[in-house]
Amino acid sequence: MSKKYIDVDAAELEAGEKKMKDKRMSTNLLSVLFLVVLIGLTFWMILKDNDITAIYEAIIGLDTGWLAAAVATALFFVSAEGFMIWYILRTLKCGISLPNCIGYSFVGFFFSGITPSASGGQPMQLYYMSKDGIKISHSTVALTIVATLYKFVLVLIGVFIAIFFNSTLNRYLEGYIYLFYFGLSLNFIVVVVLVFLMINPNAFRRIARKCERGLVKTHILKPSVDRVRRITKLAKEYNMAVTAFMKNIKTIVITAFVTVLQRCSIFFITYFIYRGMGLNKESVVLITVLQASVYVAVDLLPLPGSQGISELMYQTTFGLIFIGAYLPASVLITRGISFYLPLIVGFAVTIIFHFVKGRKKIQDKVFEK
Repeated sequence: MSKKYIDVDAAELEAGEKKMKDKRMSTNLLSVLFLVVLIGLTFWMILKDNDITAIYEAIIGLDTGWLAAAVATALFFVSAEGFMIWYILRTLKCGISLPNCIGYSFVGFFFSGITPSASGGQPMQLYYMSKDGIKISHSTVALTIVATLYKFVLVLIGVFIAIFFNSTLNRYLEGYIYLFYFGLSLNFIVVVVLVFLMINPNAFRRIARKCERGLVKTHILKPSVDRVRRITKLAKEYNMAVTAFMKNIKTIVITAFVTVLQRCSIFFITYFIYRGMGLNKESVVLITVLQASVYVAVDLLPLPGSQGISELMYQTTFGLIFIGAYLPASVLITRGISFYLPLIVGFAVTIIFHFVKGRKKIQDKVFEK
């Protein structure tokens, strides 16, 4: 390939990157505005017909030790994903630091939180990973494995709850019991699709080609026969990376174990808030199971951060656990720590990444010979 062609392709990539940035910015702004509206409506639903003074007193009366445990758990939940990304990339011989990978995780949480069905998280993670020179085949494998294990563990937890805590679900979830089974079914389907993509390089190649055609049709990229060949090469590299991971039993065991810890950790936040309010009547098992059932139900709903429906289902599910002003107070604190806190941290990390990595050119191996 001539240097002239490389320069043209690089210029095309840079122009395409600018167009994608503009579209991404407008889409993200709309998503943020929609999320703000949803947050406003959610707070109104929580606070209406309630004694604001009693809610405020319940919040400020929270024990600081239990509050600190809840905050640490929320930050661990996001950081653990970063550890898994780092560990998988290290297995694939990618030299990237753990703090950087934790940063990718917080960026992913932020964009997942402001986009419907958490659809914006992984594309932005891939974007910044490409900025750091990580091959798309490797970053895609790492994120796909993390997502697959994440959903797989959630499905196992949901099935476990459905089998052994069916009567508990019927008592506490009331009308949301069908939403729980709907969410469990959706997550199962996603796991099947992700596993299929991991073991079927041809399916991955076809999806990559469709994405490339879409970028050409929207005039972000120009038609290129050479690019098609490189996409085929990417699919082969992706399959090789998956194969390398699957042969490393130690990596599989460690990432699976960390995923279980990560997935279960977030369910304990509600119990920490419950104890922090001076309540101790109900068991940690009951509260954790109920919180897990809420997550299973709302995980894939097409709302930014599952905003609104999470709070409504929480109020119904925990209506017999938190009495009086403790219920709306617990909703505000639990969601504030498990969702809004990591979202704010993710926003801060995104801003840092924007200025630190913003001037780097995308090191996208698809666009190299």
